[in-house]
Amino acid sequence: MTKQNALLLLSLFCLCAPIYSDESSYGISGNPGAVDVLIGTGALGKRMHIPESSGVRLGGLWMGDSNVLLSGYDHRRWTGNSSFILDLSIDLQKAIGWKGAFFGTEFLQFNGQATNADAGVVQGYNSLPGSPPLNRSELYQLWILQKFLDDKISIRIGKSVPTYHFNNVSKPIPTSDPAISIPSVSGLIYTPIFVNSSLFGAIGGYYNSVCGVVVAVAPNKQAYVNMAVYDGNLAKGVQTGLTGPHFNGYYFSIVEGGYGWVDSKPGIAAIGGWYQSGTLTAGSQKQDGTGGIYGFASQALWIKESQEGAASKGNVSGFLQLGWNNSRTLPMNLFVGSGLTVFALIPRRPNDSFGVGMAWARLNHHTFSRYSELMFQGYYQAQVYKSIYFEPVLSYIPTPGAHPNKSNVVAVTGRLITLF
Repeated sequence: MTKQNALLLLSLFCLCAPIYSDESSYGISGNPGAVDVLIGTGALGKRMHIPESSGVRLGGLWMGDSNVLLSGYDHRRWTGNSSFILDLSIDLQKAIGWKGAFFGTEFLQFNGQATNADAGVVQGYNSLPGSPPLNRSELYQLWILQKFLDDKISIRIGKSVPTYHFNNVSKPIPTSDPAISIPSVSGLIYTPIFVNSSLFGAIGGYYNSVCGVVVAVAPNKQAYVNMAVYDGNLAKGVQTGLTGPHFNGYYFSIVEGGYGWVDSKPGIAAIGGWYQSGTLTAGSQKQDGTGGIYGFASQALWIKESQEGAASKGNVSGFLQLGWNNSRTLPMNLFVGSGLTVFALIPRRPNDSFGVGMAWARLNHHTFSRYSELMFQGYYQAQVYKSIYFEPVLSYIPTPGAHPNKSNVVAVTGRLITLF
């Protein structure tokens, strides 16, 4: 990490550290910027005395981490990353009387290093750094949302993050009973928990948001269907997070249907399909459009019995991910992921969680000489104070796909997450 980046990281932490939420939570995502539509807790707006009746919410987050390669490094063992997101959202019904309408915008500042490339990991053991440039300031989101028919249908137009709405295995399982609720399904920090590896390079996400239209249909609280059409120039290598919309024949279309069940062990399952239009190239390979399918599920496997009259947070949950595409140009064609997470079972640490995950991907043989890449990761997420969390993470990649002559790469990450 350069001296300039280190000073920026320190200054952002000093900005965020005094602003805490009064609400404690447990089991947050290892990268909330990739999965949460509204970032942070809104505590910044409260600190600035913005009345809730105004409909204005101001929040955000800062994440910073340091990574060291214990094995599998060439010239650089240590890397560091810093990500700052400032979120402004407005309930337009409260603000100006526009029923069922919402507005949102976000600014993102990222300063980091080639953490994954140094380890030769195609899937990414660290979700903060993506494609270069690794120092960027961007308009991360700018959208307007309109709801219809008692919130059963909603339309979102503008620049947003597709992984908020699609293939989001880490999102909490909705339930009205706190005794059986599951928070963010995992605190893993590797990229496949946020972007199914079979969609990597096609679907927008952190930090390459894209412009498009999303239609969500929720006939009841258990079922949903999401449909969207986005700018598809990410598949051409365009850094869409740094640009506006493009209308040049490259579009990414996706649909997902899911169902959640609420009983003694709640869970959710979903399947989806997608298509990328346009002429795609990678090396000597050329393809006119590509597509694929994916699915995911999460389930509470065990829930600790609570004392009479008290809600129990303690539980163990699991998740499963699958994905396939027919692409000759994307980096991966087949993906399987799974993991387990333990919540609130450490005595006197009710807001801590820990878990493990596995991600396996079959690599595109036109691009990589290795057949597949396998990755394991384990973490402990500790609540430091209210909305501040620290995660030590151990990653083991026996077969890094970008470095066929390397094996058994081991990395340790320390990540601090501050929500405000």
